[in-house]
Amino acid sequence: MERLIQAGGQPHYGIFPAAPGEVNWRDFDFRSPMGRRLGALAKWRRFHQFQYFGIVSDELIGGCALADISLLSVGFVYLFHPASGRMIERQFKRPLGLGADFSPRPNQGACELRSGANLLRLDNSGSDKRLLVELDDGTRIEASFSEQQFQPMCVCTPTAVNGWVYAQKVAGVRCTGSVRSALGDFDLQALGAFAHHDWSAGYMRPETFWNWACLSGQVAGTRVGLNLSCGVNETSFSENCYWLDGELLPVGGVHFQFDRDDPLQPWRIVSGDGQVELTFHGHGLHRERLNLGVLASNFKQVFGCFQGTLRPPGREPLVIDNLWGFVEDQYVKW
Repeated sequence: MERLIQAGGQPHYGIFPAAPGEVNWRDFDFRSPMGRRLGALAKWRRFHQFQYFGIVSDELIGGCALADISLLSVGFVYLFHPASGRMIERQFKRPLGLGADFSPRPNQGACELRSGANLLRLDNSGSDKRLLVELDDGTRIEASFSEQQFQPMCVCTPTAVNGWVYAQKVAGVRCTGSVRSALGDFDLQALGAFAHHDWSAGYMRPETFWNWACLSGQVAGTRVGLNLSCGVNETSFSENCYWLDGELLPVGGVHFQFDRDDPLQPWRIVSGDGQVELTFHGHGLHRERLNLGVLASNFKQVFGCFQGTLRPPGREPLVIDNLWGFVEDQYVKW
């Protein structure tokens, strides 16, 4: 599919075998809930796009996100060293997207944010994905992975009465590159690091929340990745899935049980179809709060270890024992 929005102004919905060439959101026939056709300003104001690149290993955890929410572009990056409990984190905010650029092509183009001498950049070139972070404190992250022989989750779902979301997810792929920081210098391939990636865009609910879980690692010689969510991308189709050696296996609805006041307490994550039964123990936390009236966010991303069982249909259960990953609890108004 070359373009997500069809000639009639409506998106293609469903789970796709490959990403669309372009998320051509300006061609969307955007209407008010009462059916009135909305113009270019409303389209710009309500369209949001974000991208996330995560790195997991026993010795180093990292994450970098970029988001374009029309009135504001935001980015964050962090590194966490499990052995010492030390953490580096930075946040950047640019009004009206100044210093930021977001490509509408999931597999061809770059998303980046510049703030002074700081650069956060996510490059997508076919099956190859690359993260580059350069900070004014000397931190530098170069990380990449390839989706060859891997089946990404590419899904587009209706959202609320007049919106849609396209999401493209990857987890459980080997990661290469290097990190230079106050936490030390690291060779990601030597660490046996894994990556996961999220490219999402669309007309999301003006006020929404989600919980999300993702893990990457190796179990008994099998590369395992997992992507589960609750609150978004669940209308008609679902992004919930896991991967075994790059093969995508769909999962039904998922329930998250956790302490919202203390997200470092254990989380319980189970799927209604019985395929997923996991417990998550947090080791560290990246938190952001923003309340500007028209824009608000209460965001908590916890990194830690998963334990439990995956039960792929027709196969032997897979025991998950202390695989690193992430969970999120997010409220947003945009």
